[in-house]
Amino acid sequence: MTFARSYHLSDLDMLPRMPAWVTSARAETLEDVAFLSGSALNHLHLMLGRAEVPQALFRDRLALRAAEACIAFSGRPERAGELRDAVHLLRPGDLPGPAGETSLAWRRAVERPVSIKALGRALPSFDLRQIAAWLDVGKGAPVTWAAKVLEAVLHEVPRADVVGLILADAALAQALGWDHLVPLLAPALKRADLRKHGEDLRLACHRALVSSAVEAVRLAADLERRTTHLKSVAPKLRAKGAGQAVELFLTSDAVAPSALPLPDRAARRLCDRLVDLGAVRELTGRDTFRLYGV
Repeated sequence: MTFARSYHLSDLDMLPRMPAWVTSARAETLEDVAFLSGSALNHLHLMLGRAEVPQALFRDRLALRAAEACIAFSGRPERAGELRDAVHLLRPGDLPGPAGETSLAWRRAVERPVSIKALGRALPSFDLRQIAAWLDVGKGAPVTWAAKVLEAVLHEVPRADVVGLILADAALAQALGWDHLVPLLAPALKRADLRKHGEDLRLACHRALVSSAVEAVRLAADLERRTTHLKSVAPKLRAKGAGQAVELFLTSDAVAPSALPLPDRAARRLCDRLVDLGAVRELTGRDTFRLYGV
C-alpha cells in the first residue's frame, strides 16, 4: 500500500491524537456516524503507515480479539488465555477444537496479503469461487461494501459468523487500499448486530468501526512503545539465536519457548531474561507450558 507523507513521523508523540470529537461524540444518524467512522479509520490509516509499529504483531493481536468476540457470539466460554492455549499448545496431529479453529482462522486471515487464495487458506471449508462471489457483492463505499458482504454471507449461511466477519473485514481492507486484513468489525459488533439488515446493519458497522479504530490506534501506540523497548534491550542478549527470537516476538501475539530457535533450556532462560528486562510478559500465570508476548 502507498501512504502519502508530507511530514516525517519519527516520534510517536508527533502523531496527532485521535480527536476528542471522535472518541466522545454521541452521533445518532447514519450520516453523522459515517463521518465519525471515516475520521477514525483515517487516523488508523496513519498508524498502519508507521514503520515503527510492528504490523504483523499488531494484526495478530487484533486477530485474537476478533476470535474472542466470535467465540462469545457462539456462547462458548473460552477467552484470550484459552484461545492462546488452543493454538500454541497444539501437538502434531491434534485437533484444535471449535475455539482453536476460530482462532486459527483469524490468524491465517491476517498473516498474508488479502487475496482469494489467502482467504481460502483461512476458511478451508469454503470454495474459493464462493468466497470470491461473496466479496463481489455490492461493491461501493468501504463500510457499505463490508456490511453488504457480511449480510450476504449470513443470509446464505446463517451461523457462519466467523466467515462473514472475516470477509467483511477483507472487503473493508480492499476498499481502503490496505494490503492486509485488519480485524476491526468483530471486536466491536454486538451479537444482535449480526442479525440486522440494510441501513441498520450499516449503522451498526459504522458504530463498531468508530470504537474499534480508536482501540486499534491505542494498541498500535502501545505496541510501538513496547517494541522500542524490546529492541533497546536486544543487544544485551548474548544467547546465539537471540536476534531471531526477538523477531518472533515482534510478529506473534504469543510465543512458546519451544518455538524459539534455541535449545529448550536456553529458550526458557532467554524468556525469563526478557521478562526481567521488562521487554516481554509471561501471559499464562502458569509454572509450566508458559507463553510469552510483547
